[in-house]
Amino acid sequence: MDAVTREPIDFTRLVAEVSGPGRGGTVLFLGSVRRGPDDGPVQAIEYSAYEEMVGPELERILREAEAHWPGARFAAQHRVGRVALGEPSIAVAAAAPHRAEAFAACRFVIDEAKKRLPVWKKEGFDDGGTRWRDGDAAPSPSMPR
Repeated sequence: MDAVTREPIDFTRLVAEVSGPGRGGTVLFLGSVRRGPDDGPVQAIEYSAYEEMVGPELERILREAEAHWPGARFAAQHRVGRVALGEPSIAVAAAAPHRAEAFAACRFVIDEAKKRLPVWKKEGFDDGGTRWRDGDAAPSPSMPR
């Protein structure tokens, strides 16, 4: 599966990619376009990316996660182009032998993706106005040693 898509994300396919008989915990994270009190009347976000770098960098993040959570599997995809309110713009699936590992690993992948992927977003508002938005990733928890 390509790291970047212009189509709606097929998260069931991501889950299928990571599932397996030795992985009893599966976590799926979907980051969707939101409208909140601090966001204004957002109706869509236009995502743009340095697409030639997104795939390799996402692959590095997934390999780092695999090194820290042996036996786990990962898949992720980021959407570019116009993404409407409520639609997913990024998805991460993580499956591990146990749920705690799956949750921690999924959190690591999404936090690193938000920090490291060359993806930019321009919010579109109900009145037709737009605004470029900085990243809003939460701090990443430390990885297990």
